[in-house]
Amino acid sequence: MNASPEQPPPAVSVIMPVLNEERHLRASVRHILQQEYPGELEVVIALGPSADRTDEIAAGLVREDPRVRTVPNPTGRTPAALNAAIRASRHPVVVRVDGHGMLSPDYIATAVRLLAETGAQNVGGIMHAEGENAWEQAVAAAMTSRIGVGNAAFHTGGEAAPAETVYLGVFRREALERQGGYNEEFIRAQDWELNFRIREAGGLIWFSPELRVSYRPRPTVRALARQYKDYGRWRHVVARYHRGSINLRYLAPPAAVLAIAAGTVAGALLTPWGLVVPAGYLAAITAGSLPAGRGLPLAARLRIPVALATMHMSWGWGFLTSPRSLARKVIASRRPAVTAEGEPSPAGKPAGPAETAG
Repeated sequence: MNASPEQPPPAVSVIMPVLNEERHLRASVRHILQQEYPGELEVVIALGPSADRTDEIAAGLVREDPRVRTVPNPTGRTPAALNAAIRASRHPVVVRVDGHGMLSPDYIATAVRLLAETGAQNVGGIMHAEGENAWEQAVAAAMTSRIGVGNAAFHTGGEAAPAETVYLGVFRREALERQGGYNEEFIRAQDWELNFRIREAGGLIWFSPELRVSYRPRPTVRALARQYKDYGRWRHVVARYHRGSINLRYLAPPAAVLAIAAGTVAGALLTPWGLVVPAGYLAAITAGSLPAGRGLPLAARLRIPVALATMHMSWGWGFLTSPRSLARKVIASRRPAVTAEGEPSPAGKPAGPAETAG
């Protein structure tokens, strides 16, 4: 992965799973094509069945630049899109970018350097949430605060170090092929699940604050709630699929949901003291929103507690209501792995699932 003066830098494939991204797709691809990287570059966009102008915009990008091409993703599911784009791509470094992500100008050059310096199989950095209106600014503040997402370095920043997972990721192709790509049963949490398998196989996942991707948050309370409910639901599936992969940080939101529900019921039916729990939670997120909202307009600061409560309660509820049957279905599937040529890999299956859903 090292590039000497006699050896050009490795060629890079950027893969993009895209569905209903008319708002940001053109800007996202422009940030890729304008990278400060001297090596060869291609962009493979996997198009789901969008209901907006995404396909039209993608077709225009293909006409405008020969480095851009598209592949179909009829299911619309993110992991299927990623695998389709991996199969259609050619180069030894694979960069994942979403249709609403904006790479910093030196993102690819820095990632390639870090792959060489660390020997990692996947490197990634900070998911830098940025809003375009008061609500999105509030969500961005919540998503980059410890009270919102705990100690996840790719949200809140930190020192360069080995990590459980990273945002998006820049992979060595052989790592993806060895693991059979993304597990297509994981509609959400597919990044965490893939990185878990890479780590279980002895590979290094590396976080660096040098890498930065601007992210556009969900535009409504309902969309944010749906996003975080899905996160919680699928994180519980991962916990059942890979025993021992859960930690206390992931148990905090479901514990909060149960405690607030119990306190509210107790306060309504037994004693007003039960309301101390939900009141304490509201006080905590209100206090926590003050440093998170520093420098933002008043309209955004006032919405941060709503964003925090939506994220916490939705994630926790999704985790608690994630059906065992879903995990059993995922475990039972164990679909054959996928190589760059589209053939089953020798490994055949994603590594290390539990035998039962638990």
